[in-house]
Amino acid sequence: MSPRDCLVTIGTELLEERGLSAISLRAIASAAGLSHGAPRRYFPTYQALLAAIARGGLEDLDEQIAPALAADDLHAAARAYLDFARQRPEMFDLITRHDLLEGAGGHLREITGRWFADLGATLTRATRRTPSPEEVLALWSGVHGLAALTSRRATEPTGIDPTAALDVLLRRAT
Repeated sequence: MSPRDCLVTIGTELLEERGLSAISLRAIASAAGLSHGAPRRYFPTYQALLAAIARGGLEDLDEQIAPALAADDLHAAARAYLDFARQRPEMFDLITRHDLLEGAGGHLREITGRWFADLGATLTRATRRTPSPEEVLALWSGVHGLAALTSRRATEPTGIDPTAALDVLLRRAT
């Protein structure tokens, strides 16, 4: 494995074990067995390394969402998003931090932008009408909001299964 790939792999492991606030260039380099200056040879900024880590997480999530959207299975795509947030909350947090990652590289918006377009097309086929971009964004916001609440375990005190809430949201959208 190249040092660059090693930094991304170790960074991903540390992110998922300790969370974003607990990782740094120095911590990643040390865990990878590299000098503390090594990350700067491969990533010009800490955000660039985070973007590379986020890219891997987005690609993992894309493997689950893209086929569901291509098959017009809105429920499966939304459940995959919710499950990812539940199973990998730290990665979910990172990949949704556009404020932190913007301009850092990784071409992250090419994936999420495609999801938005595919969601609109799937919604069009499901409802037999063309939803406005605002309707598509409202649906995405609802699914994302539920996933964010679930990833941080905020739904647990309610005793409500987030998947059941997701089903209610999707029934209303379609």
